[in-house]
Amino acid sequence: MASHFTTLNNGQIIPAIGLGTWQSKPNEVARAVEHALKAGYRHIDCAWAYGNEKEVGEGLRASGVPREEVFITSKLWGTYHKRVEECLDQTLANLGTTYLDLYLVHWPVAMNPNGNHPVMPMRPNGNRDIDESWDIRDTWKGMEAMVKKGKVKSIGASNFSQTVLDKILPTAEIIPAVNQLEIHLYNPQLELLDYLKSKKIVPQAYSPLGSTNSPLLTDESATEIAKKHGLKSTSDVLLGYLLAKDIIVLPKSVTPSRIESNLTGALKAYSVLTPEDIKVLDGVAAGGKQKRFIMPPWGIDLGFDNWPAQTK
Repeated sequence: MASHFTTLNNGQIIPAIGLGTWQSKPNEVARAVEHALKAGYRHIDCAWAYGNEKEVGEGLRASGVPREEVFITSKLWGTYHKRVEECLDQTLANLGTTYLDLYLVHWPVAMNPNGNHPVMPMRPNGNRDIDESWDIRDTWKGMEAMVKKGKVKSIGASNFSQTVLDKILPTAEIIPAVNQLEIHLYNPQLELLDYLKSKKIVPQAYSPLGSTNSPLLTDESATEIAKKHGLKSTSDVLLGYLLAKDIIVLPKSVTPSRIESNLTGALKAYSVLTPEDIKVLDGVAAGGKQKRFIMPPWGIDLGFDNWPAQTK
């Protein structure tokens, strides 16, 4: 069983290594989830928008691991900011569970719920159909209501900058438990991490290994540190580095051997990395390698560093 845990600001315990399911094809994800749980994972990260939660539910049931032993996260999509419970109920039905351990606002961007597409409504000019009249603080009230109803144990943010968090925190009855972000060696978001720590919000890293054919996997500094400690792969260092910084990691894979090595390798690296190693890795992006892989063209300023300006 996953032997590394983090405590959220409401006292809930969360496994620090989870299986990501983004871009996992429907016919692959059920087997991936089943294998991950049998291999020791106890944390599965999902989202309504991934379109594969029914298959995730199949994998959960096929694993034989009791529901109460698995930490399940999902996310509210942008076309449902006015209908939080409706989106959540679809997720619960698809997963085949009566509650979530954690529910996140996927992006702080409300989209037209009556637009020309249920997932990604577009304007005539080709831009995303954003509901700019909607207040993100009202989305958060809807999330808080789900905790009060007992449908979710914890709520949190995803892709929220300090600017957005500063907007919701003054009126929030429940402080976000986590903020799930693109965090990795080339996008360490060090200032934002300091801010989250000051607010007792736990950071989670999606795409902790970068994207497909990621340059992170051949990074010289990380590879050198892996060799120094006799670790099997550079990816072990990439994951262990984040764990050492108290960041929850959500590596995505559908390959059984990779699913296993992401878990065991991350824990091994976490146990051997030194403060000097962390300092070296913290400096990699600033040394000229800063890079984001996930930058949807929302057309509004989300308040992040190293994010190119976008036009409406």
